[in-house]
Amino acid sequence: MTSGASVAVHAAAGRHSSPARRGTVALATRYLGALALLGVGFDHIHQYSADYYSAIPTIGTLFVLNFAAATVVGLGLLAPVGRFAGRWSDAVLTLLAVGGVAIAAGSMAGVVIAENGGLFGFAEQGYREAIVVSIALEAATVVLLGAFAVLSAPRRPRTG
Repeated sequence: MTSGASVAVHAAAGRHSSPARRGTVALATRYLGALALLGVGFDHIHQYSADYYSAIPTIGTLFVLNFAAATVVGLGLLAPVGRFAGRWSDAVLTLLAVGGVAIAAGSMAGVVIAENGGLFGFAEQGYREAIVVSIALEAATVVLLGAFAVLSAPRRPRTG
């Protein structure tokens, strides 16, 4: 074989194996992102009850809402969506992933704002262990679910 033909054969073989590998990576990022998002929700409900955020007006309510949203979206990402959404399952999963990214990014933004001047009259002081865990889980959620959304997006065939 000439080197040009060899490259074409390897490129064709890559096209057949790449979608399977991409699908496996997408599935892993979906499930890991969902678990990270559930961790974000659990961390916020734990801080709400154990760290007395329940006594802070507006902030306490936001912690409970964060827990509820993270739980619903996280469980939705873990659910067998294809069984009940049919042909809409890809769209539903993408919307759930984008929602998870929004929840985690919004939480991170809230911490940064509370640290640097206050949010709804509340100013966070210092990065306790629970806040560091929360930031790590939020960052992991954004990266993993963002990667899932990109990897699961339909590919357009190359032309030309």
